[in-house]
Amino acid sequence: MSASTEQVWITIDEQQVCVPAGSTVLEAAHLAGIEIPTLCFHDHLTANAVCRMCVVEWRGSRTLVPACVAKVAPNATIRTDSPRVRTARRTLLEMLASTVDLSDAPEIQELMVHYGADPDRFGPDAERRQVGEPKVDNPFYVRDYDKCILCWRCVQVCAEDVQFTFAFGFNNRGFHTQIATFFDHPMPETTCVFCGNCVGVCPTGALKGKRLFLYELANQP
Repeated sequence: MSASTEQVWITIDEQQVCVPAGSTVLEAAHLAGIEIPTLCFHDHLTANAVCRMCVVEWRGSRTLVPACVAKVAPNATIRTDSPRVRTARRTLLEMLASTVDLSDAPEIQELMVHYGADPDRFGPDAERRQVGEPKVDNPFYVRDYDKCILCWRCVQVCAEDVQFTFAFGFNNRGFHTQIATFFDHPMPETTCVFCGNCVGVCPTGALKGKRLFLYELANQP
């Protein structure tokens, strides 16, 4: 939350709220008791506005605005759950679920139910992101990139937001972008110190503790 002592009045979902100048829309909504869904956002990481799940409708703006990075302005009028916003969120969830394995992402599954997302409407020919078999190249955790939604959390927590080891980065571009180590080396050959922070912030099970992974593997029907 912004430390500014200056206050501004905004209208959010027909509520007038006084918030610190410099607050994000997400912070202002929290003060008003309004929940805005997020995927890439994490309280302890730099907001990056990658996923666009938190978009809101700001009167006067041609496009929907990402609440995690947009700063409030005096007398702004914002709608966090308008039909346009709900359509955008539903479509985003459908696109994710039609391309990525979300079986280990219960929070996203709950959002899909809430917004009535139907990924099957894209049809059976929708291209899925299939990176390959899970990477089990170290004693501590498994990388299953078929479940990765490219939220950047693992990259951020491994870099200057927390650990400063920079073991993770990006390979390829566009639809084929994926999280990877530099030159796709095994984790023991990187700068990774196996702190576990990346596993802790992953929202989809793309990074998972090895003990849990092996337990699930052994108990498959």
